[in-house]
Amino acid sequence: MGIILASASPRRRELLGYIVKDFSVMPSGVEEIVPKGISVLKQPEYLSKIKALDIAKQFPNDTVIGADTSVILGNEILGKPKDRADAEKMLIKLSGKVHKVVTGCTVVKNGAITSFSVVSKVKFQNLTKVEIEAYLNTDEPYDKAGSYAVQGRAGAFIEWIKGDYFNIVGLPIAKLKKYT
Repeated sequence: MGIILASASPRRRELLGYIVKDFSVMPSGVEEIVPKGISVLKQPEYLSKIKALDIAKQFPNDTVIGADTSVILGNEILGKPKDRADAEKMLIKLSGKVHKVVTGCTVVKNGAITSFSVVSKVKFQNLTKVEIEAYLNTDEPYDKAGSYAVQGRAGAFIEWIKGDYFNIVGLPIAKLKKYT
């Protein structure tokens, strides 16, 4: 019996390695559609569950970990940007504001399903057009929820964080280690 991370994220792979010695990676190909009626704060948990269950069907004797991270400003989820213009719009929205980063996790182990969410708050400094343009000229914002990576160049945009830093990166390892 092994542990499987149901995610293609290199950041999640690195973070899981901090708490689990041996595991394999098998990204889920499940379509990420959220039914109506699930609040924005619960959507990452829902998505983590369908990803974990998708892989657990194939490997019922293993422990499967699914995760999904959302950047939420007000009641709006800022996903991965479609293009440069979309990334710019997101960074302008985040400028000077507090937003939430929610990571939902699901662990499927011995037939039991445990799901939880961790919420961290992040305050961005007021960003100048020059700062935004310089950041958009890197490859960093384009495959990240909210168009930024806290562990990268965008760390310089952050005025403060309340909550789990690793949750913002993509995996709340302090809470997750209780279930692995």
